[in-house]
Amino acid sequence: MAHRGRLNVLTHILKVPYDDLVREFEGLKGKGALHVAGTGDVKYHHGARGTWDFDEGRSLEVVLAPNPSHLEFVNPVVVGMTRALQFGGTGADAPQDPDSVVPMLIHGDAAFAAEGVVAETLNMARLEGYRVGGTIHIIANNQIGFTTTPCEGRSTRYSSDLAKGFDFPIIHVNADDPEACLTAVRLAMAYRDIYHDDVVIDLVGYRRHGHNEGDEPSYTQPMLYDKVAAHPTVKTLWARHLVESGTLDEAQAAAIDDEVQARLRAAQDRVKQAASEAGTAEPAGADSGNGADAAGGAGADASGGDVLVEPDTSVAMGALQQIASAALAVPEGFKVHPKLARQLARRPTELSPESKVDWGFGEALAFGSLLAEGLVVRLTGQDAQRGTFSHRHLVLHDAETGEQHAPLSTFGEGRLEIFNSPLTESGVLGFEYGYSVASARDLVLWEGQFGDFVNVAQVAIDQFIASGREKWGQISNLTLLLPHGYEGQGPEHSSARLERFLQLCAEDNMRVAYPTTPAQHFHLLRRQATWRPERPLIVMTPKSLLRLPAASSTISEFASGAFQPVLDDARADEVRSTTTRLLLCSGKIYYDVQAHARRDEAAAVAVARLEQLYPFPSERLSELLTSYPKLKQLVWVQEEPANMGALTFTLPRLRELLPKGVELSAVSRPERASPAEGKASDHAREQERIVTTALGLN
Repeated sequence: MAHRGRLNVLTHILKVPYDDLVREFEGLKGKGALHVAGTGDVKYHHGARGTWDFDEGRSLEVVLAPNPSHLEFVNPVVVGMTRALQFGGTGADAPQDPDSVVPMLIHGDAAFAAEGVVAETLNMARLEGYRVGGTIHIIANNQIGFTTTPCEGRSTRYSSDLAKGFDFPIIHVNADDPEACLTAVRLAMAYRDIYHDDVVIDLVGYRRHGHNEGDEPSYTQPMLYDKVAAHPTVKTLWARHLVESGTLDEAQAAAIDDEVQARLRAAQDRVKQAASEAGTAEPAGADSGNGADAAGGAGADASGGDVLVEPDTSVAMGALQQIASAALAVPEGFKVHPKLARQLARRPTELSPESKVDWGFGEALAFGSLLAEGLVVRLTGQDAQRGTFSHRHLVLHDAETGEQHAPLSTFGEGRLEIFNSPLTESGVLGFEYGYSVASARDLVLWEGQFGDFVNVAQVAIDQFIASGREKWGQISNLTLLLPHGYEGQGPEHSSARLERFLQLCAEDNMRVAYPTTPAQHFHLLRRQATWRPERPLIVMTPKSLLRLPAASSTISEFASGAFQPVLDDARADEVRSTTTRLLLCSGKIYYDVQAHARRDEAAAVAVARLEQLYPFPSERLSELLTSYPKLKQLVWVQEEPANMGALTFTLPRLRELLPKGVELSAVSRPERASPAEGKASDHAREQERIVTTALGLN
């Protein structure tokens, strides 16, 4: 829900004590329901959970998800949390029970009509990969948005008209009539119970005060607020009704009001007294937050400052053989498209230590190994089943009947969920973040069609993925797979904006990697699934490297080893004693450098790869630098412009690690406003300049 009315919901629905809420207003320290260990958030963004007990030992848990000031962007997060919690297990046959968890979204009228993420969330309601059996939508219709009136803020008669396009039922009800409101909710719940579909309640009311405690609404709506001031409150109208119906007399109604006021004053007095005795007063807003388990099942980050122990991500050869066989198996009579059949035939069915594995098959081996261990693997994204670049094919289509078959869907004890998403980034990424927050043993992945398009979901990244743990104690292991690399395809098909993710990295909030081999990707995914404490993982994934022979791995690299944050030059043992210039890079540019026609002319140049950018592997890099006894130059090389990519992030950190007498420089595209060239010829010319300059050949 949004901010207005949230404090009422916290105290009366979630049962947060008045004392905790007053403590927030007074800006005092405390360990109540609204406390979080990180930097916290303002009181109007808090989440919490409460339990209602009923007869015969029944109970109902209510969870309020925390959310930022970016209204409505929490919508897909809540629905994603709901789907994760509706599954009764991790196996392929685990049932989804839509009646076990019911999502409810409380919208503002102006935001419901205007924010695109609302439409994105509504559109997911009936899609197989996102269904939750119906969401209850309540529009808290104040007939105003901050200072904007309906005639200025929407082109429809009703704020709820957006839902008409989805054929969801809409119930309009007068917020001044509590009994009618209760009837509307009962009708909505009955509809969901029978049809398992979304339903909307348009709760038509008004806003009595300004946008916040200090706002004066009559500056911009003087006539409207003259009417509001003269209109009795809901409390007054309801008390009048109870008196007129003989349920209460006026003295009893007044006594109820006085008793509530007295409870609030008593809570304030207790908090102030405790603060005075303890001397804990602080500036307002300090050390605020919410109960960590308001995140919807993830719980607090209990690891604290514990040292991370690398999980064993290797998989025995016999197990890899089983996965490989299962990943390529099709039912008898199933006709794979002839062109695809030839592509799949290149994947080895009989494995040996030297069998070559490309990126797509290496990823399938990672997924299969996790399914064998009983984990859930959920991957969504535009064209995720096939892969934008036709490299994955985890779901096959019969060329004659159109029948679908997912070879790994019945493999192991885990559950594979792989769905093509609707053409949206913001809503879907919010959904997957919510799913990851509420899941316990799931590897949740979202793939961008091109990594560039992730910037459409910047709100989900900034407000949830990067900062949710510090603001609300919300723990996520969501993995973003973002195709990234400069191949001359233009400004919108080159850059996943690596620099933006690195700018957001602090306080161990995320992991950012740019692996260059299928084996590295394999170990990275397996580590992400089992490493604790959980953190979101951002992966720059390849496009042109997907089937590049030089970018393949042998199966022995899957059966042993682990993810390496830093990879030394493949010929390091041969050239270490003569190397004077070390190139350090990430991703695709490595292959451009090593495959250059004049590479052999740069005999004193070695090339190493930084595969993990955050947390920055300072110790590994320091060991790498000191292993080259004659090193004189360290050069950071990237294909992105100088104001993009990892340059501004890595250079200050590398400077701190430089051995005495070693110079640091960088080679990249010059600073630019646009990520890449629009013409392939311009791209090729600039790529050539970067590589030859890095090798010291011009």
